[in-house]
Amino acid sequence: MTLAQSATQAEALMLRYRRIRSRSNALCASLTPEDMMVQSMPDASPTKWHLAHTTWFFERFVLERNPDYRSSHPEWNYLFNSYYQTVGPMHARPRRGLLSRPGVAQIRDYRERVDEALCEWLARGVDATTVDVIELGLEHEQQHQELLVTDIKHAFFSNPLLPAYTAPLVTSSATSSVPLEFIPGREGVVEMGHQGPGFAFDNELPRHRALLQPHALANRPVTNAEYAEFIRDGGYDEPSLWLSEGWDTIKREQWQRPFYWQEDMSSEFTLAGVQPIDPDAPVSHVSYFEADAYARWAGARLPTEAEWENAAASLPVQGNLLDALTFHPQAATAGEGLLQMFGDVWEWTASPYVSYPGFKPLAGALGEYNGKFMNGQWVLRGGSCATPREHLRASYRNFFPPHARWQFMGIRLGQDR
Repeated sequence: MTLAQSATQAEALMLRYRRIRSRSNALCASLTPEDMMVQSMPDASPTKWHLAHTTWFFERFVLERNPDYRSSHPEWNYLFNSYYQTVGPMHARPRRGLLSRPGVAQIRDYRERVDEALCEWLARGVDATTVDVIELGLEHEQQHQELLVTDIKHAFFSNPLLPAYTAPLVTSSATSSVPLEFIPGREGVVEMGHQGPGFAFDNELPRHRALLQPHALANRPVTNAEYAEFIRDGGYDEPSLWLSEGWDTIKREQWQRPFYWQEDMSSEFTLAGVQPIDPDAPVSHVSYFEADAYARWAGARLPTEAEWENAAASLPVQGNLLDALTFHPQAATAGEGLLQMFGDVWEWTASPYVSYPGFKPLAGALGEYNGKFMNGQWVLRGGSCATPREHLRASYRNFFPPHARWQFMGIRLGQDR
């Protein structure tokens, strides 16, 4: 690598760093300091904590590799560590909303100081390992951009005033549902997992072989209208449709409809406030238990992640993603083949979140990033309307416990052939 090439690459990385970090700030532009402190449930975090934690990540895992760097707030290590036990103790996750100090202004200043220090160091030249950690930090920041959006949605939903984060989306009234059809998938031995250049998380590796039985995938996600028919047909009251834990969950929590749907069954809470339900848009905010029960009711099943990835591998990563700033799933437009594979809603799969054959976590503290969560969770694929486009690829694996539904989670059906 020549010096000119190295300088060019460093400049490109610096521009990407500033662009991604600026987007996090932009997502907070309409929020008040009071909004940014709310933690509405243990699974969510305050907006200001997201801003601070992503900054802590760069300070702790990148800047502390520089022997000349000195943190201005070493005591914040305890406050903004998330789950890296090998780094040190941390403030309890359910109590993040109690951290009134440091304030939003202090956290913004913290971000600026860390950004300045990192870019100055990058401009002087850093080794390849440090570049890799910066890349991981940027992917981590984009994950938190999605969490920031979905956490503020839950926080605003928890407010009796049901405030809006953004203006209502103007959509065409001429939309109509694309007819549901099943498209046969490939059979036999295929390869899955990340390959080639570009970033991938450790849980996307190594590339390996999988066997696909005869199957087909639905051409689009399940719509609100289709899910409403499941409700009207008594889907939430028929135990034969539900996994045992799912049945216990819906009875204990008294679920009778997707999260954020209002009791009138014709409106839902969105980031633009309460809006009419679009019958043709993908149903969203349903748990794995609900997705699985709906699939049984529909005489189908959920796809495996191998089926999903093989179908998506040849498709471009485009769709209704965070970049569109709709902040809500949209109805499928006319088209042929597999539609909405990326964006709109994360799609539950029938696959538990486990390691691939030959999986090796990252070395050191960063090895805690993914592998330690491979227990009792299920894989989702494809991204949502809150996921940055450049953060996605066909091999990307998201994962959540089966009862979770505050993310933009939806359903694509599969079937055996």
